[in-house]
Amino acid sequence: MKLEGRRESTNVEDRRGKKTVAAAGGLGIGGIIIALIVMFMGGDPSQVTEQLQQGNTTEVVEQDYSQVDVELMTFCKRILAGTEDVWAREFQKMGRTYEPPKMVIFSDAVNSGCGNATSASGPFYCSADETVYLDLEFFKSMKKQIGADGDFAYAYVIAHEVGHHVQNQLGILGQAHQQMANYGPNTKESNEISVRLELQADFFAGVWAYNDNKMFGSLEDGDIEEALNAASKIGDDYLQKQAYGRTMPETFNHGTSAQRSRWLKKGLYTGDVSQGDTFSPAYSNL
Repeated sequence: MKLEGRRESTNVEDRRGKKTVAAAGGLGIGGIIIALIVMFMGGDPSQVTEQLQQGNTTEVVEQDYSQVDVELMTFCKRILAGTEDVWAREFQKMGRTYEPPKMVIFSDAVNSGCGNATSASGPFYCSADETVYLDLEFFKSMKKQIGADGDFAYAYVIAHEVGHHVQNQLGILGQAHQQMANYGPNTKESNEISVRLELQADFFAGVWAYNDNKMFGSLEDGDIEEALNAASKIGDDYLQKQAYGRTMPETFNHGTSAQRSRWLKKGLYTGDVSQGDTFSPAYSNL
């Protein structure tokens, strides 16, 4: 991506110098073992927070950051700024005002408005405090763990989480979460609603990329392929095959590789928010 000279968002908080640790009687983070499937299915910190006991405290840890970390932090700020610029304009077209999310960069563990979470949850959006949470180590592990790499693949991860914020701003997220609560956790109906939310967030990530490129000429050869490869590697079916050697469609809550790639691509090539309705089509047609 071409990001040189781009502005950096001021809505980013660096919490890497703060480390959440368990108080006496609490559950030590080092004792938590979370499967690869959980790490890369992201977006739902409740799966992780259920494993953490209350009573955690925070200690400040002095850290020296590598050049890679410094560059990744700058990258995150520039991508978030790009989402702010694009979605402010898109909301204006709809006669609305876009209130951008905050982004918290953390290491190991973090306390969010949705509860405590570890890096194993992957990047996630918390609607309670309208914040995207991200550990930079996730980017470093993408290539090694799932075979996805490249700056636009990283940008897609951020834009997807911001997509959930867009859903929140539009009232979509709240309605969907209410419906999921009515059905109960881990039910077929609740999982299908979750898939619809995730595919729409993928679509919104594509819409952002289309318009960011239109505004700033940010995309380079190979960028789209990077993002589509990343989308295909975080499909429920792909991750379950890697983890278990088989798929369990009734448990899908993010969408298959084909679905995630298809909706991301639709956003990338249309840039039209109005074409991102993932709730009206029959589930089998997503």
